[in-house]
Formats: sequence, structure tokens, C-alpha cells
Amino acid sequence: MPLALRTPRLLLEAYTPEDEERFVALFQDTRVSRWMGDGPVAEAEDRALFGRIFTKVYAQDLFDVWAVRRDWLLVGHAEIKRTDAVDGHEIVYALAPEAWGSGLGTELAEALVVYGFRTLGLSEVHATVDARNTASLRLLGRIGFAHVRDIEEDDGSLTRVLTRPAR
Repeated sequence: MPLALRTPRLLLEAYTPEDEERFVALFQDTRVSRWMGDGPVAEAEDRALFGRIFTKVYAQDLFDVWAVRRDWLLVGHAEIKRTDAVDGHEIVYALAPEAWGSGLGTELAEALVVYGFRTLGLSEVHATVDARNTASLRLLGRIGFAHVRDIEEDDGSLTRVLTRPAR
């Protein structure tokens, strides 16, 4: 289970079984899921993913994954995990559209970076972002990430690899 993290306005803590409906709603919202993994998937796949958080990720202590809460309500998802795509640790985050535009994304991304440096002892943290996701690219640029390379996906789209070194 991941350590709980607090930011001025957010609480990042382990998911509970009661979070399933909000988790599925978050990932079924195409405004969010279009930027996650391979994009929107069937509801059954999101429910299976939620189940694997408990049966695989938490049970085997594979990596840190959190429910993101504001005022005790689930408003997002966050992870930091090792990935071969960047040969290092990558942050992954998503917020529900009702939380957009209020600075919570910056607060969340920065909390993940700090966790990577202070708790995991990393020398750098990475993010992979669809080149069309200009909001996330701007956000990560503001908090010190730099574009290092592109990955061309099978469908011809580009994924930007960004890195932030420890300071």
C-alpha cells in the first residue's frame, strides 16, 4: 500500500473498494481517458483494472497508486512506477473535469515528483504525454519538465517523453 500524501488541497491515499464507481466514472469519461494509456476502453476493462489495483498492485507491492481526493471526494488518480518506455520512473495522473482549471493538476504532479525524489530517492522523474495534450505539456513545463524525445506510436501519433531531474 502506498504512503498517504497531503498537499494543500488534496489527499492521496490508497483506494478502497467503495471507490470503484467513481474510479470507473473517471476512466469512462472520454475527456479524461483519451489521454490515458491507449485511450477509452469498455467499462468492464476499467472495472477489471480497478480490481487489479487490489489483487496485483497492492497485494504484490508493485508500485505506488493513489486515489486523489478533494474534500473526501474522489477527483482523480495518481501513480509513480518504473517503466521501460523511459528506462526510469514515470508519473501518471488524471483529474475529473470538474477539478480542471483550478491548479490542482499542478499541485498533484508536483506532489508525485517530490515523492519520487524524497521518498523513492530518484535522480529524475519522467512523464509520457500525447503530443496533442497541450494542457499537460504546459503544466509539466511549468514545473520543470523538459522534452527529451518523441515516441512514434503504431497509429502514427506522437508521445512526448519529458524528464525532470532532481535539483
